[in-house]
Amino acid sequence: MKLTTYILPFLVSLALCLPISAAEKKADSDHGHSHAKKEAGPNGGRLLVALDPHAEFLVTADRKVQITFLDRNDKPVAPAEQVVTVTAGQRSAPTKLAFVRSGDVLVSNVALPAGNDFPTGVQIKLTPTAKWVTEKFNLNLSKCPDCETAEYACTCDDH
Repeated sequence: MKLTTYILPFLVSLALCLPISAAEKKADSDHGHSHAKKEAGPNGGRLLVALDPHAEFLVTADRKVQITFLDRNDKPVAPAEQVVTVTAGQRSAPTKLAFVRSGDVLVSNVALPAGNDFPTGVQIKLTPTAKWVTEKFNLNLSKCPDCETAEYACTCDDH
């Protein structure tokens, strides 16, 4: 009987604390932006940080994707053996992009699909024998109202 006297209040207290934690997490994510400090790539694109060293994902004026590989100091380096694929657009009809070397960057063979906001997956293989590294994000091409950068590459902290 004494065990129930102590356990029941403990369980009730625990149950009351859990919704507060969930509400705090939801409030933090409601803005659609992570509150961790984001950094821009050297061309103003999004840094792909799942890779070591990083790469930059940039949407060009003609809606093609440019991938710039970076050294450990985030300085651009020419691509070597890397293989990149991007899948973008609505899941029911995605567009697959392959890449060709153009100077010191890789550029997609086709443009992104129509629209300004869709899921995107980037797969990069750094060498022929390496495992694929995948980074997924929502590619939002709308302009940030604060900095006028496309939302996918925005580094503003206060949204």
